[in-house]
Amino acid sequence: MKKTILFLLLVTTSFIFSQEKEEKYPQDIDKKYEVKLNVLNLIGFEFLDASYEYLINEESSFGIGALVSFNNDRDIDEYRTFSLTPYYRRYFSNRYARGFFVEGFGMLHSYKNNNYDYYYDSYGNYYDYSNQESVTQFAVGISVGGKFVSKKGFTTEVYFGVGRNLGGDNTSLEAVGRGGISFGYRF
Repeated sequence: MKKTILFLLLVTTSFIFSQEKEEKYPQDIDKKYEVKLNVLNLIGFEFLDASYEYLINEESSFGIGALVSFNNDRDIDEYRTFSLTPYYRRYFSNRYARGFFVEGFGMLHSYKNNNYDYYYDSYGNYYDYSNQESVTQFAVGISVGGKFVSKKGFTTEVYFGVGRNLGGDNTSLEAVGRGGISFGYRF
């Protein structure tokens, strides 16, 4: 009798555990789109940096980000005033499009370059004049980061990357940075 009860418990237990399904979260079911706002750029640099991402599958996505500068009165010689950044991401997690990722990006960006002319007059007074020009370039680069998604579909991501401008002359920027802390929503 003890062997029969033990056998029935073993069969019942194995049947119960074999029917256990992988837990699905609402943010993983039929939700392929995300909109995000980079709050680090908004607060720290006065850039409006928003992006849209389409989730291809559980391991990859592509998106596009747009950045516009609010402050044109900076004392920095070179800074970004506008950028359009398409990207492709590959996620390395067993959960749907979240966790650690590597991103390849292209960036069409504009910035202002100050060219200074220096001279001394006949009295020994020093003068500098700034000739500001707008420069547009295209860069390619790579980023790494992590994405976290709540059960309600709210997203947070932290990422950092660097890219190199293609072409240009010796007065232009050689490298560009990409990074931030973004909050968004998956729908």
